[in-house]
Amino acid sequence: MTWGDIMSLLLIIVVLVLLFGGGGGYYGYNRGYYGGRGHGLIWLIVIVVVLVLLFGVHPATAVGTDLLYASITKTVGTAVHGANHTVQWRIVGLLAGGSVPATALTLLVIARFDINGRAAASVISTTLGVVLLFTALALLHRRRIVTLLGNRLERGGPRRTALLTVVTGAALGVLVTISSVGAGAIGVTALLLLYPRLPMAVIVGSDIAHAVPLTLVAGIGHWWLGSVDFAMLTSLLIGSVPGIALGSALAVRLPDTVLRPILAVTLAVLGGVLVL
Repeated sequence: MTWGDIMSLLLIIVVLVLLFGGGGGYYGYNRGYYGGRGHGLIWLIVIVVVLVLLFGVHPATAVGTDLLYASITKTVGTAVHGANHTVQWRIVGLLAGGSVPATALTLLVIARFDINGRAAASVISTTLGVVLLFTALALLHRRRIVTLLGNRLERGGPRRTALLTVVTGAALGVLVTISSVGAGAIGVTALLLLYPRLPMAVIVGSDIAHAVPLTLVAGIGHWWLGSVDFAMLTSLLIGSVPGIALGSALAVRLPDTVLRPILAVTLAVLGGVLVL
């Protein structure tokens, strides 16, 4: 990337944080805003799409860099939720018990192919697009999905719930390793289905805490494969600081009934572009 690209990326990250993560920082994590309303970390998803579609970054590099970036930013959220005792560590352990091995296996499979080739770019872009479409669906219909399936899954008993949690972690591990997307809106929806009686703050905190080892392992794996741009990672981190600071100071919130459909449509359009 040229210096002009880096400066443009810094500006775009600030705008993305303000638009999609507005009111971030401590307030957002403490109130369960990130994931609680289902879209606090959507800007992390949009970053990958911006890198691929706007800057022409290879999808593998965009995914690998975003994974390490997410592991850093979500560590902050985990620290806040941990301090507020809104993390169910047993759930985090079960999710990680599925996601970490699945991530390792996925990386081993990816390593057998040319991750920087055109075929890999096509697979990653298509996977990212499909996951974005499912994320949009989860944002729009989360309550309906939980109402229809939550009680049915809960009747299976604690042992079945634990097994399904591990399976959920494994599925998220594969999706996140390939696309860097899935541990947010989709992860929260899955946990709401499995643990409908838990407070939303605990669901959100557990999802964010699980995302830290998941994105870190996947990000290190992508670095090992040569698909991480550390200059770009630095730009992402620097650009997000003023965005989060301004968002926290402004703390402007659109009503959820307005913002959720806007975000869902945005993700659906971006997903459709990547798939097509």
